[in-house]
Amino acid sequence: MPPSTPHLLRPHRSHHDRPLAAASMIASVVLTSTAGEVLTAAAMKSIGDLDDIRAQSGLPGAIRAVLTCPLFFAGVFFLALSFFSLLFALNHLSLSLVGPAAASLTVITNSVAAKIFLKENVDHRRWTAAASSASASTSSRTNQPLPG
Repeated sequence: MPPSTPHLLRPHRSHHDRPLAAASMIASVVLTSTAGEVLTAAAMKSIGDLDDIRAQSGLPGAIRAVLTCPLFFAGVFFLALSFFSLLFALNHLSLSLVGPAAASLTVITNSVAAKIFLKENVDHRRWTAAASSASASTSSRTNQPLPG
């Protein structure tokens, strides 16, 4: 097809043609999302209880506490990056691959990051939930018919 053909009418290469590219796009979504969520959680821990701040300094004090926290802006930056990574991945890969893979891997990486960086007590129930999410995602993907 000529280059002037609209994007939606061009033949679409599947993720089976480029497994490394597909894995890279999904990893980008997962890692940026995890970084954003961990940084935002760290910001909220460092700021403290916003109700207490608001009781002492009013709403302007609570807003000031959030807006003067660099961790908060780093978290928002990585969450925005994750969103655009997801849009890019969905532009090149099928939703049935990106959605379950990114969601299940994000649950796992969030659990690991919470344990390592936030020093949270990640108990066996959370690990079981992360493993169940990953196995459900894998089984839903493997039960689909092969293309072509």
